[in-house]
Amino acid sequence: MTGTLTFLGSGTSTGVPMIGCGCGVCRSADPKDQRTRSSAWIQSAGLSALIDSSTDLRAQALRVGMRALDAVFYTHHHADHVHGIDDLRSFSLFAGKKLPCYGPAPSLERIREMFAYIFNGKDAPGGGKPLLELVAIEGPVTVNGLTVTPIPARHGDALVFGYRMGRLAYLTDCSSIPPASIRHLEGVETLILGAMKAPRHATHFTLEQALETITLIKPRRAYLTHLNHAVSHAAVSAALPEGVALAWDGLTVEF
Repeated sequence: MTGTLTFLGSGTSTGVPMIGCGCGVCRSADPKDQRTRSSAWIQSAGLSALIDSSTDLRAQALRVGMRALDAVFYTHHHADHVHGIDDLRSFSLFAGKKLPCYGPAPSLERIREMFAYIFNGKDAPGGGKPLLELVAIEGPVTVNGLTVTPIPARHGDALVFGYRMGRLAYLTDCSSIPPASIRHLEGVETLILGAMKAPRHATHFTLEQALETITLIKPRRAYLTHLNHAVSHAAVSAALPEGVALAWDGLTVEF
């Protein structure tokens, strides 16, 4: 089965431009330097699914013309990846049923606590909340014919999931990928990896670490996402090795 992945957002938790910052990237006129919070839209025959419901989900969904969803795959529970959860209401409303949300059990439990009004089993006056079902997974799940495999990684001390679909894999917020997960990435042709331009970072790959990981996994092509405001699209792109590119909001890749 073939499909596409669209980068709805390619920025870090602050987005770019960052509020209050006057750096060159935040003042850039290059549209590829304007990044909403990271999330992705998966489309294949019979399937429309999100990876994360970013803080900017409403604007992202309207921009790409997203009209329906069959599932959401959460990487983890941090605010920039889940705080668009209320905007899932429209999708469950028009579908008339609960929208399944998959992810690692610890993160889903945190989401259940953070958004208790959604999951408390009580009817909301006027129906003002999304209808969601949290589904903890440890292995592959098949939704409408597409098999999605969780890839465990570490985000500092936290467990997070990346996801593999066929020969494409998407891993955003991570600072290390254990050997068992590296083995699950063998044969990936398109690798999407988070990268921060910084001397070091406690919970994210730096640009240099991301490039080292790409060299280890050996995909045919790789895209870097979850980019901070130190990343000038033009300047950093010019220095990347062959086969590696920066993602930008709205970029679509096939798998």
